[in-house]
Amino acid sequence: MANNSITLKDAGEEKVILAAVCSGDEQACQESLDELEALAETAGASVTGRLIQKREGVSPATYFGSGKILELYDLMTETGATGVIIDDELSPAQQRNLERELEMKVMDRTLLILDIFALHAQTAEGRIQVELAQLQYRMMRLSGLGTSLSRLGGGIGTRGPGEKKLETDRRLIRKRISRLKAELAQVRSHRDLLREGRSRNAHPVFAIVGYTNAGKSSLLNALTGAGALSENKLFATLDPMTQGMQLPDGQEVLLTDTVGFIRKLPHHLVEAFRSTLEEAKYADVILHVSDASSPQMEQQMFTVYETLEQLGVHGKPVITLLNKTDLLEHPVRIRDMHADRTVSISAKTGEGLDELKNAMQEMLTQGQILIERNYGYQEAGRIALIRRYGKLLEEQYRDDSIYVKAYVPAEIYGRV
Repeated sequence: MANNSITLKDAGEEKVILAAVCSGDEQACQESLDELEALAETAGASVTGRLIQKREGVSPATYFGSGKILELYDLMTETGATGVIIDDELSPAQQRNLERELEMKVMDRTLLILDIFALHAQTAEGRIQVELAQLQYRMMRLSGLGTSLSRLGGGIGTRGPGEKKLETDRRLIRKRISRLKAELAQVRSHRDLLREGRSRNAHPVFAIVGYTNAGKSSLLNALTGAGALSENKLFATLDPMTQGMQLPDGQEVLLTDTVGFIRKLPHHLVEAFRSTLEEAKYADVILHVSDASSPQMEQQMFTVYETLEQLGVHGKPVITLLNKTDLLEHPVRIRDMHADRTVSISAKTGEGLDELKNAMQEMLTQGQILIERNYGYQEAGRIALIRRYGKLLEEQYRDDSIYVKAYVPAEIYGRV
């Protein structure tokens, strides 16, 4: 191969070529393919080669130009690849034409992410959301997949709701989508009730957001001992988890883990997982976990803020956590200009977690009301509320009353 954008690796069980059209910075394209390779490996594939075509835009019919398709065909033959993964979302026509030209299974970035989500969804809500996103993706491609919706080969792209989805027709898929949307609406209603309950209890909520594999679940485990699945894989956990913890001053708060973000996050997934992703929208404070050891940290941080904007998350206090400092040779010196505070931590070793807890405590105090008053001894229940939901600064037991100085959340101010 004359093109120096092609590299080869050892073969594996399901062997794929990664391919992309690059119309901008080639370094950014290579970084995107690095991420695509991690996604492919998470899905169980072995990457045997890469191919990048530099051109102003993609071909509407075949994505690549005709010469690059021949080059891709030769590379697949040389490496024994069983499929190709494109680092963009293909149109139905592009996917159909490429499969015809290459005589091989062609997958795009969206299908790959959907496959990984299907692999990792554990709860009923997660499975509903994944199946809905898969069916909406396939619905657009019915004409390109034939009457049976069959695909070339097996492996990636065939997991999830099952083979029955590949053998049904458009009417049945529409019916199934309607049923899934109804089920998801019930789940969302239940989630809204849980949020309302948390709001009534006045427990401040911290939503943990971040790029996939930044260490969100590890942080949740380190702070609460939740025992959430924590693996060095992309999208290792999909289903959100909420756990309580105490700040140094004794105040109880809730931590909610969320689905990881990623560049080029498919629209189908944003919509299907909206109720899960929107945990950040209803939180009091955002904990933005970033992988300080990643060369692409700044791009990943941009993607997180871009996704939050897409979800309508505005005006929330943000604490950015530069995680995985244990992997760095030198201390990281980056200030996130979008955040109110930036703290360097290692969820693995516990470094910086005390500073984080103090930052969380200070952030809550900024949004609380200072009260000073005397309570009769018969009003001890109100003081208990202050202890539980606020920050008790001073408490004096006098002959006929109890003097209290404290910060309390606005939600319980009227009750105390």
